Amino acid sequence: MLKTILTGYIESALAGAVYDKLEDGTFSGKIPSCTGVVAFGKTLRECEYELRSTLEEWILLGLKLGHPLPILNDFDLNRVQNHESLAAL
Repeated sequence: MLKTILTGYIESALAGAVYDKLEDGTFSGKIPSCTGVVAFGKTLRECEYELRSTLEEWILLGLKLGHPLPILNDFDLNRVQNHESLAAL
């Protein structure tokens, strides 16, 4: 199955996620390879959803601001793709 680079990147990042159950029964999650990507939820499922959402926003903001993103399992979002514009076709 062929994955897009963005899907592969997100799946690779989430595979390294670490979750903890907090004293109040809620959950926290973080992705150590993606500095600052942290989320919380009342349930583990909610925490996973919030972590994915936070990761997606973190990626988009990083790309927009030109921040270098970590390379995960050979998925490198930092590469500049040189595509011809559709006007050239």
